[in-house]
Amino acid sequence: MNKITTMLIAAGLTGSLSACVATSESVKTTPDQKSAPVAVAPVSPDVEKTGDTNQTITLNQIMSDPAWLGRQPENMGWSVDGSELVYERERENSELNDVYAASVASPAQATKVPLSELHRYRYDERVESLDGQYTAYRFEDSVFVLMPTGENVQLTRGGAALENLHFMTDNRLMAQSGNRIIAIDLQTGRREQLISWTFAEEPEAVSEPEDFVASEQISLIEYIAKRRKDRQDRVDEADALAKQNSAVAPEPFYFDESDRLVAATVSPNGKTAIVVTTEDTSWRGDTDIMPHYIQEDGRIDSKNVRRRVADAKPQSDTIWLIDLTEQTKTELSYVQLPGYNEDVLAEVKAENAKAKGETYEVNRLPRDIGLLDSWYWREPSIRWHDNGDQVAVMLEAWDNKDRWIATVDFEQQSLVSQHRLHDDAWVNYRFNQFGWLHNSETLFYQSEHTGYAHLYLQEPGQSPRALTRGQFIVDNPVVTRDDNWIYYTANKKHPGVYEVYRVNTDSGESQALTDLNGMTDFSLSPDESTLLLAHSKVTRPPELYVKAANTNSEPTKITDTISGKFLSMPWAVPQVIAVPSSDASQPVYARVYLPENYQEGEPRKAVIFNHGAGYLQNAHLGWSGYFREFMFHSMLVQQGYVVLDMDFRASAGYGRDWRTAIYRQMGTPEVQDLRDGVDWLVENANVDRGRIGTYGGSYGGFLTFMALFTDPDLFQAGAALRPVTDWAHYNWGYTSNILNTPDVDPIAYRKSSPIYYAEGLESALLINAPMVDDNVFFQDSVRLVQRLIELEKENFETAIYPVEPHGFVQPSSWLDEYRRIYKLFETNL
Repeated sequence: MNKITTMLIAAGLTGSLSACVATSESVKTTPDQKSAPVAVAPVSPDVEKTGDTNQTITLNQIMSDPAWLGRQPENMGWSVDGSELVYERERENSELNDVYAASVASPAQATKVPLSELHRYRYDERVESLDGQYTAYRFEDSVFVLMPTGENVQLTRGGAALENLHFMTDNRLMAQSGNRIIAIDLQTGRREQLISWTFAEEPEAVSEPEDFVASEQISLIEYIAKRRKDRQDRVDEADALAKQNSAVAPEPFYFDESDRLVAATVSPNGKTAIVVTTEDTSWRGDTDIMPHYIQEDGRIDSKNVRRRVADAKPQSDTIWLIDLTEQTKTELSYVQLPGYNEDVLAEVKAENAKAKGETYEVNRLPRDIGLLDSWYWREPSIRWHDNGDQVAVMLEAWDNKDRWIATVDFEQQSLVSQHRLHDDAWVNYRFNQFGWLHNSETLFYQSEHTGYAHLYLQEPGQSPRALTRGQFIVDNPVVTRDDNWIYYTANKKHPGVYEVYRVNTDSGESQALTDLNGMTDFSLSPDESTLLLAHSKVTRPPELYVKAANTNSEPTKITDTISGKFLSMPWAVPQVIAVPSSDASQPVYARVYLPENYQEGEPRKAVIFNHGAGYLQNAHLGWSGYFREFMFHSMLVQQGYVVLDMDFRASAGYGRDWRTAIYRQMGTPEVQDLRDGVDWLVENANVDRGRIGTYGGSYGGFLTFMALFTDPDLFQAGAALRPVTDWAHYNWGYTSNILNTPDVDPIAYRKSSPIYYAEGLESALLINAPMVDDNVFFQDSVRLVQRLIELEKENFETAIYPVEPHGFVQPSSWLDEYRRIYKLFETNL
């Protein structure tokens, strides 16, 4: 059985790391009804140390094309008919991927799928009819249907694209084609237009007279009156014909010509549609551009980029309920949503007004509300029940403080709030699945209202029922067709260990389906009998496993793709520790990389790595997306460094309070956590407080700035890579969650942006800036450099990367970047 070391850290932990390590024992699952321990650490990954310790880890090797690690499986899934498991691997000496497939009976004997058969294994959409007879799917520009006979029929090849596939209750296939939704009878091939729409002024047969003269003309001249009546009769006749004769398609629905479509969907029974529109405002201005200097023609190209949060304007959506039988449309009001007109930012606005010597009065104006379409959420926000008699919509407030799940009362033509998730900071949209059970009018959804993302069921007229509970995160829920189970992943055993579970929707009993320790994800086969697993460990990239979708079988490993060269290297094996926090009730989980005999000799130099994305988890026991950094840290350890990689506050995996600690003060809690990390290194890992550096990219670059600028004695050197320097210049989707918007909350932006603290720089600073970064603009670094020049700072350097986007691509750029980082530490530590 896999082994992991666990223990509770006592309050005020001090002393050597060896004193913190308990005897190895299996990590046990924390029952749903109990809270996880406050601090579990340290954890030793259950991997064997391999590799030749005489080999030297070099930057040239670890920053070269990562194909040398082995070509790991990616994008796992199932063939269209569900009979074979499918995954991809990068083609040797190419950026392209090849697709591989294997039967469940012989899962380790995968073969490469020929291009001629690729449409049977990969798809962009896949839907099944309610009775299971038909499977429809879209591949590239074609739509196929697996018939009950087993025949694979190609419905389209090119032409007008069909997308957003759904089956109707009568087994017709629905699809959107441009500005219309059609239904296709798979037996006869007959196509019917269910709805169409256009954004234009609706033509009128007759209109009201514009003035007195026109009114008198109509009443006095019989010829004019007759022409008006004839026109109206023709329109009435056409409307009646469309309603009574199936050979005629109904007229399109007209919407304001200044609007655009957000979503359109028809109920499975074909009776009702939901259309969502919004004002057609451009999010790009003339100055939202980025120059790209290195082009084939030797000229400069100008790329369009997103607008800044400082330029964001409030926006609402309009939801239309369409009766397809009567051909009528009704706007649904948000008045029924609890809190629809609360002034949720009143305190923030009052604080900012006071800073300007003004006063603010609370208002009760309706808030800007629309379909959920956030930074993290890209799933459909309108969900029909299979029977077509119910529909649920997920809505968000533009101010990010509320998320509603509402159903629609078709008779009353109104929204009915089923669940309101409010957060005084911001709502977490990452763990946010919702929908209907198949065989009852019961909603399931995820909510973070207890502080952790969990699963809930809501039956009509009843209070929500929790299916999971505890201090852990639930993710990736999948409901079985019989509604008996919901499969999911969770970090129950330890914040850094993710396993696969399923919960019974009736009893609420959860069952652990894997015990692999590390990071494990799953894909449930279409027949719901088999789990395809992707599992990784801290020193091992992901490999694939299969197991029966029950508790009675063990996973079987089916891929072995890691290269011999990678296995031969003497990688450091980090432990996951819990650093006591001086500012929070929970510890700060971190990976610590320790050289052999680290307690012996003079105090050592150390580096703290700051991960990017802000809301990301890296102190886990699986393979990290920061694999180059893992290898770089191993190189530093081989040279005697100690390395710490912290999941500072704002990181994912630790619940709502950890996430929202940075609300309106980005960079303050995190730097406090970094100071706790420095203290831990000094007290437990024989580190010299005067020889510690830090580095990180994106959010990690921002945090490097904040540490060096606001706590100058903390680090002796820092490298900020592709860094944010002023949050007013970042995007709306991410930043407005945490800092509101600059027009509403300038205090938060000035408090959280490094450019306002640049005068605090004392230690050595390296700024590495890619020039074609459409995420964090190159301008961020340019403005800060100018600020440092004006402040007459001397101890900083800047490196630019002319062809690199936010995530570097060229191995030569990676090598150059990390040579500079390494030189910074070697010179200053």
